Amino acid sequence: MQFKDLIIKETPQYLAINKPAGLIVEKNPYESPTIEEMALEYLQSSKPNAYLGIIHRLDRVTSGVLILAKKKSALKAFNEQFSRRQVQKTYLALVENSPSKMKATLTHWLEKDFKNKRAIIHNNPSKNAVKCQLRYRLLQEHSKRYVLEIQPLTGKFHQIRGQLAAIGCPIVGDEKYGADFNPNFGKIKIGLHAHKLKFRDTTSGEWESIEAGEEWDF
Repeated sequence: MQFKDLIIKETPQYLAINKPAGLIVEKNPYESPTIEEMALEYLQSSKPNAYLGIIHRLDRVTSGVLILAKKKSALKAFNEQFSRRQVQKTYLALVENSPSKMKATLTHWLEKDFKNKRAIIHNNPSKNAVKCQLRYRLLQEHSKRYVLEIQPLTGKFHQIRGQLAAIGCPIVGDEKYGADFNPNFGKIKIGLHAHKLKFRDTTSGEWESIEAGEEWDF
């Protein structure tokens, strides 16, 4: 895999890539390669002292749009947009069952299980749990698999995976949240894809939309 093949758009301020499932974003001492390592190697091939800043992350098992800063000023500007929830995120989720409604807003309370690295979802307020919300709409059906468009309204740990499982629609391949094993996905990929990010360009201030398609095996 060549890192340049993952690039959707590159500007003097940032890199936008289509992250494949199976890779973690940040470098660590326990495994290689990571997206951070690959991106830095790519940048340093033309600029030895190149800067790379991690703006946001996607789970190892999730694919899709990821933005990486090439300047400290861009990192700061993107961090402000993310912290103020000005960045609009759209995901596609391939789920095992059809939801009861064609579209809805889901509200739950999420408790992080640190030991098992998963989210525990409650239907009502609960101690140590935080409110989480998302909107979904059903886009299409393929062989008893259903594609949902997801817009998270909060940014909590595993919230899309946990909330969809809580309504009986676990993401295909996501055994951690009750899905059946699916040989088309294996252990390092689930049917969750960061389809689109909409944000303000850090230089012009104009709205920018970055999109990455996904082809799933149904």
